[in-house]
Amino acid sequence: MIYGYIRVSTDRQTVENQRFEINNYCSNNVITVDNWIEETISGTKTLQERKLGKLLKKMKKKDILICSELSRLGRSLLMIMGFLNECMNRGIHIWTIKDNYRLGSDINSKVLAFAFGLSAEIERNLISQRTKDALDRKRSEGIKLGRPLGSKSKTKKLTGKEIEIQKLLDKKLSKSAIARLLGVHRITVTTFIKMDM
Repeated sequence: MIYGYIRVSTDRQTVENQRFEINNYCSNNVITVDNWIEETISGTKTLQERKLGKLLKKMKKKDILICSELSRLGRSLLMIMGFLNECMNRGIHIWTIKDNYRLGSDINSKVLAFAFGLSAEIERNLISQRTKDALDRKRSEGIKLGRPLGSKSKTKKLTGKEIEIQKLLDKKLSKSAIARLLGVHRITVTTFIKMDM
């Protein structure tokens, strides 16, 4: 399958320029786009919040995604690299028109995929280290971390269901069965009965 992907950030921007570029490229190379995906959404939104994320889930090996430029895939370099890395690992091809990238399963793409994956890992490690450093600094300044003592929520998942639970217990239902009926874990029911009933 060949997908054409168009993204604009605001309603004021037009999708027509991107569509024209993709159509022009396809007609010059005798390619037909099977499916168009258009969205008006900020590139800073996560993949899960975008149509692009849903498309990635259903794309298969050797599918091609054509877009006008890499910046349409995301706002940050890390987001774009993560997307490209996922595609290349799964054998999905990404073609861009303005940047003239043909990312697929050739050796150049594999080198890029390795670089993207390594960059993403380095970034994750840097974020983790910065977080640890900030927590260590706060501890050294005497700031207590975590939830303040005695600030546990007064309401629990099963608060307000005491009567319903008691009726089920009276019917000799097991705690596992009650948990299934209420859509919670067995331990949640056991703890609630012990502590709150």
